[in-house]
Amino acid sequence: MNAEEARQVDATLRRLGIPGVVTPADPEDAAGEWRVYDSADPAIRKDITADVLAAFVAKFREANPESPGKPQTGPTRGFIIPPNED
Repeated sequence: MNAEEARQVDATLRRLGIPGVVTPADPEDAAGEWRVYDSADPAIRKDITADVLAAFVAKFREANPESPGKPQTGPTRGFIIPPNED
């Protein structure tokens, strides 16, 4: 993610109460890729981006649970054959 996306992720983390520090993967390159870490200290931090993504999914599933057998919603492919107008 870039710096703007990181700002949005950080705000969402705070709003959902999910722990994490959003910071550049390379502390010397703020224009580069950003990740989510368990600590701001580059010497001891651990990348938890995947864990945070899983926490996002879990939070949204809690808010909008789907039944296991729920049919697909949305558009369905098919053809419409007009009536024969003879």
